[in-house]
Amino acid sequence: MRREANGAAQWSGARDVFFPTALSIPSTLRTRFLVIGSGVAGLHTAWRAAPHGDVLILTKRTLRDSATSYAQGGIAAALGAGDSPELHRKDTLAAGAALCDREAVEVLVEEGPARVRELQLAGAAFDLGSDGQLTLGREAAHSAHRIVHAHGDRTGAEVARTLIDRVRDTKATDVLEHARVLDLIVEDGRCAGVRASVLGQAVEIRADATVLAAGGCGQIYRYTTNPLVATGDGFAIAHRAGVRLSDMEFVQFHPTALDTPENPLALVSEAVRGEGATLVNAEQVRFMVGRHKLAELAPRDIVAREIFRERARTGAVYLDARAIAEGFVKRFPGIFALCQHRGIDPRHDLIPVTPAAHYMMGGIVTDLAGHSSLPHLYACGEVACTGVHGANRLASNSLLEGLVFAERVARDMAGTPRSATAQRRRRSWDVPPLGDRGAAQVSADAIRTLMWEHAAIDRNARGLRQCVAALDELHGRLDAGMTEEHNMCETAQLVAAAALARRESRGGHFRSDFPRAKGEWRGKHIEW
Repeated sequence: MRREANGAAQWSGARDVFFPTALSIPSTLRTRFLVIGSGVAGLHTAWRAAPHGDVLILTKRTLRDSATSYAQGGIAAALGAGDSPELHRKDTLAAGAALCDREAVEVLVEEGPARVRELQLAGAAFDLGSDGQLTLGREAAHSAHRIVHAHGDRTGAEVARTLIDRVRDTKATDVLEHARVLDLIVEDGRCAGVRASVLGQAVEIRADATVLAAGGCGQIYRYTTNPLVATGDGFAIAHRAGVRLSDMEFVQFHPTALDTPENPLALVSEAVRGEGATLVNAEQVRFMVGRHKLAELAPRDIVAREIFRERARTGAVYLDARAIAEGFVKRFPGIFALCQHRGIDPRHDLIPVTPAAHYMMGGIVTDLAGHSSLPHLYACGEVACTGVHGANRLASNSLLEGLVFAERVARDMAGTPRSATAQRRRRSWDVPPLGDRGAAQVSADAIRTLMWEHAAIDRNARGLRQCVAALDELHGRLDAGMTEEHNMCETAQLVAAAALARRESRGGHFRSDFPRAKGEWRGKHIEW
């Protein structure tokens, strides 16, 4: 990476994170490849692209702040006896409610096993049986045991650790923490990099290819399992640049977050239900058996809605894992610790649960190589809409999607032509100051409340219209310095408007005024 301002020495080949100070930040940086985000998709892209040129990773907080680190269940891949990519394909298409891109799903399931094996060879300590083979679990809507996990329920953390180690061991890769991307630089009809705030300083970062791997938007909802950094920045940044987005109405709500007064909520993995835990209401009556043939292992959207309804009807819903008994501690050590820290012993107590915003199925439209509609801009991970999830993501396909399509992005970027050496003169601009942090927090809370009340699990036209109007009014009142809140509001507007436009129920999108899927909406996408 080259520094293109007068003063300090060059940066290059950092094996560790670069911690800038206000005095050390150059006004312009130049890199071959720029990766925005430090989850599975961003880290894997950076690691695999590094042999083809220098890579700079930007992360809004620290290298370890991403939804990947929170992932419990695992990675779905057809690696077991009796399983096959074809079976995985059928399960994925069934969950996607007739909205998946079949070619993208084919890529996911065919290339997935190789990506998991490569990650294992790179140092990921996945759980193994006594025979030395991968221990495979089963989750909702999967027809076979195909979930690879690590340390029981700490798969995401192990994936993140492995990829961070690989990135730090790569001489061509630098990492810049506490760097907030404000907007894309678009010149001559292509993406030329980004404008960013690094410790409050205005920095332009120019690149031959830019990758948005900025994660999801769970923080636009009052209840979410997503980390605090998941404020929808990538969607809003892309939208402002005229990049094509699709399927923003399809937000997945995880059925079983731990029902406590926290943000984010702790996740209780679907794997717990896969091991035999059942759902009971406030009267301790099991209710899923009569609601779906797969009971607790029904697709996520169905389970989330039924829990939502049962909470409204009886006041509470619990996960009963007492039958797992002592096996809970061994199989789910992380979840066990989370519960114990909140005074709950899953071996003897019912676990209070609630649905919570968990995953965005829509996003930046990409082809099979990760290209967006803006030349030289790629997208992968949760911020991208590859088409593999359709209207409803199949459990544990998210980490797999990050690995598979990040690999494709990295390979394709290698052929990106280098920009001309001569650079345009930097336009003078400043990072707008945030004058009132309290007001920014109030605005963020207002967005979360509006979205939870009107654009969450149960939607209707009246509520969505109220939500859109209130968001429009709120957006007009935000100060320029509230950059994160601007992104939250713009992303929320996209979700609410798309939900209002889709006059049916499908997958993760449920309209009580249009409670069934409609044939005319089958295969139809709402794009921006």
